[in-house]
Amino acid sequence: MNRSEDLAAGVRGRWITEAIGLLEFVQGTQMEAIGSAAEICANAIGSGGLVHLFGTGHSRIPVEEMFPRYGSYPGFNPIVELSMTFHTQITGANGQRQAMYIERVEGLAEEILANFDFGPNDAMIIYSSSGSTAVPIEMAMGARRRGLPVVAVTSIAHSSATASGHSSGTRLMDHADIVIDLGTPPGDSLIEIDGPETRVGPGSTVSNVAITNEIKAQTAALLAARGALPPVLSSAAVVGVERSNELFNAAYAEHSRRLANVLAKPEPS
Repeated sequence: MNRSEDLAAGVRGRWITEAIGLLEFVQGTQMEAIGSAAEICANAIGSGGLVHLFGTGHSRIPVEEMFPRYGSYPGFNPIVELSMTFHTQITGANGQRQAMYIERVEGLAEEILANFDFGPNDAMIIYSSSGSTAVPIEMAMGARRRGLPVVAVTSIAHSSATASGHSSGTRLMDHADIVIDLGTPPGDSLIEIDGPETRVGPGSTVSNVAITNEIKAQTAALLAARGALPPVLSSAAVVGVERSNELFNAAYAEHSRRLANVLAKPEPS
């Protein structure tokens, strides 16, 4: 074998092994925190409120994983800003430079939060692998000022190794009632090919999606036990076309009803 073949052979299967290790970390160490987060979510949704979800960058992925998609249900309100989560236009207009700049701008979170009149039963989940950029930090600060319990899903190792990008010197985990650790290393990537500059294969999406679906499942069980589980988006392959459409319409109507209660009304001029 030449050197490139040796490297390829040495890497084969390692990322999957590391990803399995992340899932085992979440299952072995984070279930208590996840259970507490599910209680918060069940209390919010069961009381007619919303669990608002926020993430910038690739932390948009778990926001969309929670709702809406098959196997999910209303009560979760995804909040994402295209300016900070639109990654396929890499250069030029709407490029990556701008997205990374915008998520570091202090004050933007308050402009986002001003669009909502949060209710007394609402809660907030904020995803940020680094937990160090200004906008997620200020979303947590602003949510807590408004009386919402805050769940932070972040990498404690990554966050601890990264300088805060907020003038307060704090990180996302400093402003959360519950912190769920992704278990990912500083820099996120799991595989080193040929030195620190060639680390590849980020792992945070695996942890994020696992944590999100665990919260979703546990919350659903709590709501079902209380007779308060909203309609679940279900595939026609499982429940038939007619019932799938009924559930789709019922779930979206329920989401619209809840969201109408928190969309801020414009102040009179």
